[in-house]
Amino acid sequence: MSTARILIIAGSDSGGGAGIQADIKTVTMLGGHAMTAVTAITAQNTLGVDAVHMIPTQMVIDQIAAVVSDIGVDAVKIGMIGNAETAHAVADSLAELSCPIVFDPVMVASSGAILADDDTISAFERFMRLATLTTPNLPELEALGGRAALLERHIPLLIKGGHAEGDHIIDQLDVAVSQSVLWTNERIETRNTHGTGCTLASAIATGLGQGFTLEQSIERARLFVRLALHDAPGLGQGHGPMGHQYVREDAMVEGPSLNQVTVGSTNYAASVDFYRALGLRQIVDSPSNGYARFEVPNGVTFSIHEGGDIGTSTVVYFESKRLDAWVNELVSEGFSFEQMPQDPSWGWREARLPDPSGNIICLYSAGENRRYPAWRT
Repeated sequence: MSTARILIIAGSDSGGGAGIQADIKTVTMLGGHAMTAVTAITAQNTLGVDAVHMIPTQMVIDQIAAVVSDIGVDAVKIGMIGNAETAHAVADSLAELSCPIVFDPVMVASSGAILADDDTISAFERFMRLATLTTPNLPELEALGGRAALLERHIPLLIKGGHAEGDHIIDQLDVAVSQSVLWTNERIETRNTHGTGCTLASAIATGLGQGFTLEQSIERARLFVRLALHDAPGLGQGHGPMGHQYVREDAMVEGPSLNQVTVGSTNYAASVDFYRALGLRQIVDSPSNGYARFEVPNGVTFSIHEGGDIGTSTVVYFESKRLDAWVNELVSEGFSFEQMPQDPSWGWREARLPDPSGNIICLYSAGENRRYPAWRT
């Protein structure tokens, strides 16, 4: 499979949490090749932006031309531009490309620093008309004229709901006035949110460059952001960076991934002590249910379940983001399932079938709930 080539046009964050640095980490973790056209150099950390140095417009254009002429581009992500002159020049360059473009209209940093003046924001109109998708948060949406006005101009939007009040975050994809898709998840309470918008847009661009549909790209990008928030290393004193480096590939892939096994137990406490002594990290502790889950450094999980027939209690789990389609394909090929896809109370969607020897095989989709269930210790 060829590697998707993702061109990132954005500013540099010296603290490594947002901007080019977050973009490169995202594209790399998702299997793409990141290329850059740096528009600005910032002196910043988790507390704020101390200084900004704009890269001359011609140098920005030269960076774009250099990678396009040699390596080629499968998708583009646009972030911080800096000034109107550069914005118009970049728009002229991108008009010659025929690949997906994701535009993150960066105006204000997490710390509150202004990263785009009024003239630059006015020039954003050209990017929005070129883009496959524009990804404003709620304040940015208002500054751009509002949802209705943008949709009237046929600008596809992913409206990010993180700035809204409430325990749930709702992101809304509007490809036309009457064509919307909603994603809803519980809010992850953390101060380590620096670079969420950059990460999301880069992840979407990577998906589009890899041939995924827009909805598939958004769904995977949202999961990547949420896992990176869960895995944030807690650096700095302010809005800290996310943990891109800790997101595991098995949560991102479409095909089957072996990442969970459950074995039977005749003594819950002794089994827990045994596997903890082996070096496994316990992440679920439910003695009343006789169930414990452990995690190893590469993100694979392992469970014990007390009770039942030990000889038939081992379950091997293969995860896929396209679970229902996978099961339907197997059924059409003659496989017999004991359980078709269902949604049990623990937050996984799963189907079960025996292998030729009678071992229980669970095909499932859990997303963040495998490593970060609501009851994680």
